Amino acid sequence: MVVPIIIVALIIKLTSSGPILYWSDRVGRQNRLFRMPKFRSMRTDTPAVATHLLISPDTYLTPIGSFLRKSSLDELPQLWSILKGDMSFVGPRPALFNQDDLIALRTEAGVHELVPGLTGWAQVNGRDELPIPEKVKLDVDYVQRQSLGFDVWIIWLTFVKVLRRDGVSH
Repeated sequence: MVVPIIIVALIIKLTSSGPILYWSDRVGRQNRLFRMPKFRSMRTDTPAVATHLLISPDTYLTPIGSFLRKSSLDELPQLWSILKGDMSFVGPRPALFNQDDLIALRTEAGVHELVPGLTGWAQVNGRDELPIPEKVKLDVDYVQRQSLGFDVWIIWLTFVKVLRRDGVSH
């Protein structure tokens, strides 16, 4: 795991100016904020909003940003958040600090009680392509079906989706 992280870090440094990591303020369990690292796939002047809210997200990508996102290699530094206990391997993806609509719907549905995950049920059922209410419905479904077996199934589906590059819009 260390070798791919080093290789990706070097490629980022060689292909764009700025830091290797992007630290994003995210909403964790019980709506507590935490800082989540990702490999930087966007230029440093990109607004801090969900990618789908950018008028032309592709114009903000670094030279290898699209590859990092489609391969999900930009997510590798989140292993740090898992080690710290801010995240788990499976759970609802952590919302950005300013995604008030998503945070409100998750809180209303009780999803905010879960530790967010590196992957989740919504991730394997549409990822970037899902509207927020549909994501929350899938998060609620995950709450109701949560088990070790279901988590293993989600991890397997994540692996398959990443290999196929399904559900990534940028």
